[in-house]
Amino acid sequence: MKDTHRRGVGGWGGREAGKELPPRARGPARGMPLLVAAAGKTPGAGRAVSGVLPSPQAFRTVEMKRWVICAMIGILTGLVACFIDIVVENVAGLKYKVVKDNIDKFTERGGLSFSLLLWATLNSAFVLVGSAIVAFVEPVAAGSGIPQIKCFLNGVKIPHVVRLKTLVIKVSGVILSVVGGLAVGKEGPMIHSGSVIAAGISQGRSTSLKRDFKIFEYFRRDTEKRDFVSAGAAAGVSAAFGAPVGGVLFSLEEGASFWNQFLTWRIFFASMISTFTLNFVLSIYHGNIWDLSSPGLINFGRFDTETMVYTIHEIPIFIAMGVVGGILGAVFNALNYWLTMFRIRYIHRPCLQVIEAMLVAAVTATVAFVLIYSSRDCQPLQGSSVSYPLQLFCADGEYNSMAAAFFNTPEKSVVSLFHDPPGSYNPMTLGLFTLVYFFLACWTYGLTVSAGVFIPSLLIGAAWGRLFGISLSYLTGAAIWADPGKYALMGAAAQLGGIVRMTLSLTVIMMEATSNVTYGFPIMLVLMTAKIVGDIFIEGLYDMHIQLQSVPFLHWEAPVTSHSLTAREVMSTPVTCLRRREKVGVIVDILSNTASNHNGFPVVEFAGDTQVPRAPGAVDRPSHTCAVLEGFGALMCVGSGLDGCGGVSEEALPPLQDASLPRVFKLFRALGLRHLVVVDNCNQVVGLVTTKDLARYRLGKGGLEELFLAQT
Repeated sequence: MKDTHRRGVGGWGGREAGKELPPRARGPARGMPLLVAAAGKTPGAGRAVSGVLPSPQAFRTVEMKRWVICAMIGILTGLVACFIDIVVENVAGLKYKVVKDNIDKFTERGGLSFSLLLWATLNSAFVLVGSAIVAFVEPVAAGSGIPQIKCFLNGVKIPHVVRLKTLVIKVSGVILSVVGGLAVGKEGPMIHSGSVIAAGISQGRSTSLKRDFKIFEYFRRDTEKRDFVSAGAAAGVSAAFGAPVGGVLFSLEEGASFWNQFLTWRIFFASMISTFTLNFVLSIYHGNIWDLSSPGLINFGRFDTETMVYTIHEIPIFIAMGVVGGILGAVFNALNYWLTMFRIRYIHRPCLQVIEAMLVAAVTATVAFVLIYSSRDCQPLQGSSVSYPLQLFCADGEYNSMAAAFFNTPEKSVVSLFHDPPGSYNPMTLGLFTLVYFFLACWTYGLTVSAGVFIPSLLIGAAWGRLFGISLSYLTGAAIWADPGKYALMGAAAQLGGIVRMTLSLTVIMMEATSNVTYGFPIMLVLMTAKIVGDIFIEGLYDMHIQLQSVPFLHWEAPVTSHSLTAREVMSTPVTCLRRREKVGVIVDILSNTASNHNGFPVVEFAGDTQVPRAPGAVDRPSHTCAVLEGFGALMCVGSGLDGCGGVSEEALPPLQDASLPRVFKLFRALGLRHLVVVDNCNQVVGLVTTKDLARYRLGKGGLEELFLAQT
């Protein structure tokens, strides 16, 4: 395959589009074989690795610290979720009350255009602030943050992705986005927020505050940091949906690239603490101190399993809904793909990004107002759970059902579609709402605002799922088993599964959020079908955005048609080797040289003019060199196993230059490496395989393809 230069399309954190990667030079460098682990980037990590734990008591102390950190992650993540929920509830409630009073007043007097202007202005004002702080202060805080966290856990360094400043902007941005009436949710960003909290606590310092608290220095290694970030992501899911088990499975399915049994227990512990903290604080806030009635940011409510049962003949119906969800999810992702490409090319300046966000906010309010104004779907107000009922042209004692869907936060609209009694929505209302909200959510995802796609996807699916159930009751006349709420739940799962392609974790999240295992099997069927159908057309939304940002993300397996490629064809050359004992000046010069397109430097040992078969480590080129000075003007690189800090596994064999790409990929992926030295038959170093070298190959429609990767 032709070896060409790569051109990226930009990356997270404000990277410019079209930045060309440096050309790869040729020429072998002599040295001895070694496997280099993911390189650490923190001072003190070398000291922690090089020291041997003096006693079992010291080991137990370190293990206890891990549990303490996980508990702190859960507590702080739960508190952040409480803050977001309380602020959104109060500010959004105030906004909707002001707009409702204005609409009620001008409905009698005439001049509803003033109400439309007020609604659009308020939405645009909130979104203006929320988008500006993201675009101008911390661009990496845009979106849900899930693709960025997936890349971080995959071993890719995304600038500022787990900074304290990013957390502040993320929390502020998601509050303003939800209050601004955009088709977004506040649950997705909780995963990013939990990850930032985990990274900050586990490192015992803050780069944004420029403070080092001198605690937890042992954990200042990439592998340890990734483990805690996995716990933070799970705690975020747990706080968002009240689903601790779902959080663990989400971290396993979508987040963590490297897993072990002990990590599972710690992640579950962090998730459990997170949902308990949120539940306890929100119960106090709502005046139910001992009830613990608020397990997550969203509570889908309990379904009556005695009246809402499913039968064997409904299974084909659920599978059909999964097919619909997969197709609609693929359409959503395809539209968002082309929209994102347009944004990368033409809307890359911060001021244009803010203007686009304000435009979407104004259009969302305008379209919602027009649909509410033109709708004549009036429902009795008595017994309704609508928070802000709008009467408009309905009779006294009635409310506009289209307003119940639009004139509310998306979370409450989802609950209404799940639990409102049959007859609460007209089929025309549900059809129009589904169509309009589908395109609004697609347009909104990718804006320079902090927001997630979980709740909009659930809302779209709940709307067409409820419409599906109403249609069944019309066709069969069996209104008892064709309950609209049941099919709203299945539609929500199908739509979200068709967009993000999650199966195992989403099944458990939906079961925990509804406090119901009765629908576990139908939800599994729907999600599996949606994923299978959606994967036929296009990949999932998160993987698609990772690819669009040209990030070197390693999937679980190498492309199935890559056996013809060898390590020689994918490796980076030349390789700069260091002696076991080297002068500091030489090390500094090499690390300061930016001509190399990789950051790994094998350390070899010389005996006169002959190389001896022993290589103790490798030096990385991070912002903080992982090394220990020894003597005067000499450097000794240290490492211990796969520790993520210039570490070395002396027992593992390096691949020969003729090894197949799948073999190299398995070594790289299974051991969590960042660099892999390639040798020839004479044990001479001939190249270095990096994450980028492996990630640029993928299976496309025309066979094996090379991707264009951005600098990271």
